[in-house]
Amino acid sequence: MLLIKKILVPLIKRARLKKVNIDARFIKERKLGQGSMSEVWRAKDKLSGRVVALKILDLEKTARLEARFEGLAKPCEGEVAMKLRHPHIVRTLEHGITTNNEQYLVMEYVNGVSLTLPVALQNELMQSHRLTFIVQIGEGLDYFHKQGWIHRDLCPRNILVDRQNSIKLIDFGLVVPNTPPFRAPGNRTGTASYMAPELIKRMPTDQRIDVYSYAVTCYEMYTKQLPHGVDPTLTLDMIVQHINQAPIDIRELVPDIDDQVASTIMTGLAAKPEDRWDSVGAMLHRLRGAQERLEPESEYEYVDDEAVGDDDEYEYEYEDDDDGEWEYEYE
Repeated sequence: MLLIKKILVPLIKRARLKKVNIDARFIKERKLGQGSMSEVWRAKDKLSGRVVALKILDLEKTARLEARFEGLAKPCEGEVAMKLRHPHIVRTLEHGITTNNEQYLVMEYVNGVSLTLPVALQNELMQSHRLTFIVQIGEGLDYFHKQGWIHRDLCPRNILVDRQNSIKLIDFGLVVPNTPPFRAPGNRTGTASYMAPELIKRMPTDQRIDVYSYAVTCYEMYTKQLPHGVDPTLTLDMIVQHINQAPIDIRELVPDIDDQVASTIMTGLAAKPEDRWDSVGAMLHRLRGAQERLEPESEYEYVDDEAVGDDDEYEYEYEDDDDGEWEYEYE
């Protein structure tokens, strides 16, 4: 309890949060997902009448995570999420503290599926939109980096595809500022199969750990497997055994892949960060070039980062559809 108070009191003062009785304010319609750190509900907000995604963070687990950054004034997930305004990042409308001292986030309700599903099925959705999805993920992540953040947990589980076949990045629970104190060696958090070697080895990190995770995700979207051929259910200690091995060249698994796309992904998978793309923007530039050449008839319009951020410019529609086919899971 002392640890929880140590984390909550500065947060409440910093963000000037008032406690909210979420059971009185929201009608929880059904659970969308149960992760290791939180649970997410489809809920009806009695104040606005909107259907939203209500994320409630586990009290003790969140406190233990925040305690790893004691003395660094790490922003909480809600503080980070509220600042993000991009068409390929889920929009957070509100964050606060419940009357049970839990942190909560109110987000737009996205009627869609986790990217893990089309990756696993390699269905028509993935076959016909793969490169567009890859570009959209890159656009969201590039914007994210330009706001001064490192995601630390980019993977298909934390990416949604909505009914308009548009990507939404979600889950900012492990996000840290891209500043020296947070780039220092030590905290080894993330999804093991997508963690960059320098993060696993507890070396200094920067935005290039997200470049690596992005490349792993792209690789999996083409091959349905991880670059080192490892089982995604392996523990971190078991994955450590594979990180010094060169990844399987994507061209061996997908012989007809475009060479520019293949080389771009493989560069992103370089074991040493200095051999990787320095930024997601640089990697994205190559992927966009390939898409323009391979899909000249594509109607997808690239997102101009400089135009992003105007609340009036990007309005979100809240779905109120009971079609279970498009349900997704938050983690």
